[in-house]
Amino acid sequence: QVQLVESGGGLVQTGGSLRLSCAASGIVLSRNAMGWYRQAPGMQRELVARVNSGGITDYYTDSVKGRFTISRDNAKNTGYLQMNSLKPEDTAVYYCNVLTLGGLPLVSWGQGTQVTVSS
Repeated sequence: QVQLVESGGGLVQTGGSLRLSCAASGIVLSRNAMGWYRQAPGMQRELVARVNSGGITDYYTDSVKGRFTISRDNAKNTGYLQMNSLKPEDTAVYYCNVLTLGGLPLVSWGQGTQVTVSS
C-alpha cells in the first residue's frame, strides 16, 4: 500500500521559513517524479514544485521561484519542501504526491499539512 504523509507545517510570520516533509512508504521516491501541491481556501489545488525521476527539479510555480526548494533524501525515502521568505499568500494546505509519466498525481491524497503565514 502506497502512503505519503506530509508534516512540518505550522504558523509562521511573514518572512519566516518552514521545511515540509513527505514520508513515503510502499513506493520508492527516487524512482519517480514527485511534486508538492497546495490548496488555499476556495481555490483549486495547484502544483508548486516538481522534481523528475532523475532527481532534477523541473518546475516551480512563478510565485515561489527563488523562495522554495524541493528536494529528496533517497536514503530516508522522504521528500522536502524548504520554504523561505514566506508570504501570507503562501497560506494553504500543502500536499505531496508521486507523479505519473504524464505528470498527473498517482497516489490518493493524504491529509496534507497546514501552512499559515501571518502578516
